[in-house]
Amino acid sequence: MSIDQTIAVPSMHPGGLEAVRSGHFGRCDVFTLVEVRQGRVEEARVVANAEHSEGGCLVPVRILQQAGATSLVVQGIGMRPRIGFAQAGIDVLVGPGETVAQVVEAYLNNQLRNISEQDVCGAHG
Repeated sequence: MSIDQTIAVPSMHPGGLEAVRSGHFGRCDVFTLVEVRQGRVEEARVVANAEHSEGGCLVPVRILQQAGATSLVVQGIGMRPRIGFAQAGIDVLVGPGETVAQVVEAYLNNQLRNISEQDVCGAHG
C-alpha cells in the first residue's frame, strides 16, 4: 500500500477515530477520513454524508472524491457504487474493525484486502 493515503471509513455520528463503523456506507451518518503518512495517522476529519435519495448510490463517490479519499473501507457495497469508485480512482477495501481506529489499525497491519465479487451487495446492483 502507498505511503501516503486518505482512508475513508463510513461512520456513525459524530465520526472520528473512536466512532463506530457503519455497516452500510451509502446510508452512514458521516465519513471519517484518516490521513496516513509513512505508516502513521496524521489527522482525522469528518465529512457529512448526503441523503441517499439525492442522486442515489453515486453521491458518496462524489463526496469522497471531492474530500480527497484514496481508499474506502467497507463491509459491503453495491455494484454501481463499486464501479463509480473504480472510475474515480478510489480503492475499495474490506476488512475487520468495529471502530474507525480499529479499521485504520487493520489497514496499517495489512489486514485489509481489495473488495471482491463476493463482497458486493445484491440489493444495490
